[in-house]
Amino acid sequence: MTSPLPHLLDLSLDQIEAQLAEWGEPRFHAKQIARWVLRQHVTNFEGMTNLSARLRARLAESFTLDPLPVITERGADDGSTTKVLLDLANGDAVEAVRMDYASDGRDAAMEDGDDDEHVPERTTVCVSTQVGCAMGCTFCATGQQGFTRNLRPSEILAQVLHFARRRRVTNVVFMGMGEPLANYAATVQAIRWMVSADGMNMRQRGVTVSTVGLVRAIDRLGDEGFQIGLTVSLHAPDDDLRRRLIPTAGGITIDELVEASRGYIAKRGRRVTFAYALLDRVNDEPEQARRLAERIRGVQAHVNLIPYNPTAGAGLRRPSRERVRAFQRELQAQGVNATVRVERGQEIAAACGQLRTDVMLASGERSAQEDAAPGGAAFTVLS
Repeated sequence: MTSPLPHLLDLSLDQIEAQLAEWGEPRFHAKQIARWVLRQHVTNFEGMTNLSARLRARLAESFTLDPLPVITERGADDGSTTKVLLDLANGDAVEAVRMDYASDGRDAAMEDGDDDEHVPERTTVCVSTQVGCAMGCTFCATGQQGFTRNLRPSEILAQVLHFARRRRVTNVVFMGMGEPLANYAATVQAIRWMVSADGMNMRQRGVTVSTVGLVRAIDRLGDEGFQIGLTVSLHAPDDDLRRRLIPTAGGITIDELVEASRGYIAKRGRRVTFAYALLDRVNDEPEQARRLAERIRGVQAHVNLIPYNPTAGAGLRRPSRERVRAFQRELQAQGVNATVRVERGQEIAAACGQLRTDVMLASGERSAQEDAAPGGAAFTVLS
């Protein structure tokens, strides 16, 4: 059951300091509290042993630290990939995925958008920022669910903390359900807690935000001062095809997205990744690769090619390995750095929105069968 109290991690460090001051407590306790939650992973205030009993009681009366309950969790790839569905109450749920990578790690760099020369052993968590998504991408399971609501900062952080309680998380990618930059304030606050020395203290270069292409939000993100990675979804070499694949793209052009990416690079000095979902006989012709190269040539970027994972759009198919490699080779021949995304978790519905869709559908079928059975649970919550 969801606590009626607000979650502490929906506040910023400054807001926690202000609350402590209002209570007549020293402001420096805010950093201690934050470290307990985000570094020591406590889920109640009683465990904060360097705070007074009075302050712990006041915090417990005013806030909650409850983690999100687990609906289901599935593993794949010999245990190196795990997907979890977390309960948001009121019938809502959110997905997150943990991916462990070995120390040779170049595949991890391509997945994370990390452009460091040396890639150590790492654990990456892919987080969601919304329940559903309003962008409506025809090839995305989440896009076919429609939009329900934005996640709060605490709900974004809960996905990382769920896995961090078992193993150190080195990287976070905002590539799960939803459009991160459409939930801008919560996304940025969650990032601040992740990279703060008083929070999770993660490397800023270990965090990557992926966007379908909200130009003004990209410009705004470049002004935040972060050294985080940026991935911009293109998925087509021309605007007409892109609007068919992403109906909400509206008047935003590929040229505008490329210019916004140039601006981010100029502000932050980071390479940008262009994501390109390959759809058989739709956007995977060598000639389309040449046209894509013309649009992005000269940008400090690389293209991450993502073979379609059949989950949504009627009539869409996954291209053959030969067509994927031919597209990649053509980009490289045109002087564009292109990689093919390493695929993880195929057997556990690891693509965005798949697990939520599968569980919700199964739940609906069970509910229909159990209407006459008092107390029947829609989900099984794991301990």
